[in-house]
Amino acid sequence: MSDEQPVRLHCFAHSAGSVPAFGHWAASTGPGVEVVPVALPGAGRRPAPGTSAHEALLADVLPLFTGPQPGPYVLYGHGLGAMAALAVTRALHEAALPGPALLAVGACPPPRAARELPDVRAATDAELLHVLGGRGAVPPASDEGILLRAVLPVLRADLELAQCLEEAARRPSPAGPLTTALLVIAAAGDPPGPPAPAGGRQWTQGPVRTRTVAGRPFSPRGGRELPRLLGRACRVAARLVREPAPVG
Repeated sequence: MSDEQPVRLHCFAHSAGSVPAFGHWAASTGPGVEVVPVALPGAGRRPAPGTSAHEALLADVLPLFTGPQPGPYVLYGHGLGAMAALAVTRALHEAALPGPALLAVGACPPPRAARELPDVRAATDAELLHVLGGRGAVPPASDEGILLRAVLPVLRADLELAQCLEEAARRPSPAGPLTTALLVIAAAGDPPGPPAPAGGRQWTQGPVRTRTVAGRPFSPRGGRELPRLLGRACRVAARLVREPAPVG
């Protein structure tokens, strides 16, 4: 692969402002892979009136992939970033544009039929904090509530984006189901989920594989095993694209 363009590994983090989480990955993915962090819309950027968070995300991110690409590329999404990577892949598919050679997702279950949280767009701050506090998703507040006032806009923006992306993922695509290869990455010690093909069919009709990495909690900052795994997956995916199997 030394004479070829490196495979670009576009990484979507678990929340806005988390791009630095991938800063050390370039040293671990191995040869022939270029790590490209992708920023999600920040909490201070509200969608324009009449525009959903899903549409705002695609307006920001999709232009990165609609122009000519130097070679095969892979999308990896972590948590909320997994849903963002799925949304980008589906948008490319619906526009009849070339998509990633591989979609890899971590720390994210398939889109659910029913939500466990209230409608973020309609919930008051108090309602949102009550639900999140009961789940241990927010730290205890001081008497003045300074910490919660600081983090609530970020939490709300991330949850609103997650809700919009999940709703979009559940809608049938007018272009038919994806056929993109899918790699589902699980953390050792996570509760067992559905078998890879069964859960993966909610993402794609293409080949589905599952791999497990050590570490809990599952965080992009935690160790080198995850970027090493993704580096190997990038090289395999690129080789399959560049050297398709003969027909007949």
